[in-house]
Amino acid sequence: MPSSVLLKFNSKLNTLSKGKELRDGLSVVVKVGNTLWLTNDETLSLERLSAHMATSPFTDEYGDHAQFALSDFLELPLPPSPNINGKEKIEEADLEGLDFKDGYLWLVGSHSLKRAKPDKEYSNEKNLSRLAKVTADGNRFLLARIPLAEETNTLVKNITEGDKTRTAARLRGDDKGNDLTHHLANDEHLREFLSIPGKDNGFDIEGLAVVGERIFLGLRGPVLRGWAVIIQLELEEQDASTLKLKQIAPDQGFYRTHFLRLDGLGIRELCVQGSDLLILAGPTMGLDGPMTVYRWRGGAQPNADRVVFDDAVEPILHIPVGHGKDAGKDHAEGMTMFSQGDVDPPSILIVYDSTAKERQIGTSNVKADIFRLP
Repeated sequence: MPSSVLLKFNSKLNTLSKGKELRDGLSVVVKVGNTLWLTNDETLSLERLSAHMATSPFTDEYGDHAQFALSDFLELPLPPSPNINGKEKIEEADLEGLDFKDGYLWLVGSHSLKRAKPDKEYSNEKNLSRLAKVTADGNRFLLARIPLAEETNTLVKNITEGDKTRTAARLRGDDKGNDLTHHLANDEHLREFLSIPGKDNGFDIEGLAVVGERIFLGLRGPVLRGWAVIIQLELEEQDASTLKLKQIAPDQGFYRTHFLRLDGLGIRELCVQGSDLLILAGPTMGLDGPMTVYRWRGGAQPNADRVVFDDAVEPILHIPVGHGKDAGKDHAEGMTMFSQGDVDPPSILIVYDSTAKERQIGTSNVKADIFRLP
């Protein structure tokens, strides 16, 4: 059984639009020192929680909630703007990946299209029309880095240390796509899926891991005949606020693809443990299917496009999902290394989307889980 961590959000920041709550849809988490950085996939902000003295029955507690608007640091494809009521109109980034490396907090949006859902309150004709409607949120095409001032645990737009300046920057593009989608438009495996909504087994990024100059993006979809996909790329600066894809080697292209057999599941999150990649995998569709953590041995250091067979990938943990009265709840979405180094064995922290009521504590707190790695 996992142990529990209590995440304590500010009640004033917990309420989102249309009665939704921040704690109910955590899509990603990364641990940096004594802080956790998280986000809800329906926002345009990052949330920071700091370690507290834990009280029973929790192994750890995190609070002192601080919120950081992405528009304060990045030139977004679609920045927030006032609507007709004077309130700020926000087009979500659908952030699905977060990692920390060399003083930068890295983040990625899903890059996916979406299809409108039917609703009982609408007429049959309107529901049929909604099912035919496919749209794109421009901020989903976001792959970016923001400097983190580690002494103050605060995001900054730029910081100078010695003779080096670190700046906030994003992959060049607009609200229709970016460098990555431009190159993938010619990819023999993935190009046909760029025009299919993510929840229809279309293109959908839901994992991010940074290893040196390597950036790994895990795809929830497509899953090709049962094989999940990881994209590997590197970035370089075009200018202080703009990144571009870097040619990986003189005789190679701007990215690599790796195909892994994960029992038909898509990738929900990635994190690095030594030279291995840990992969949180689940159904491509919104199902209460299996959620499993796999270990890709040597996955943080691949040298070429690979079809990775079972001898290099093994399931190491099965994560419980909602069932019975909690069907459709508690979908594992975010994963980060929680303890490592001298701790034996190390552990991971898991946060959930669509959290069950039993996981919610008080008006704005929620339980996350710690699993020890075998």
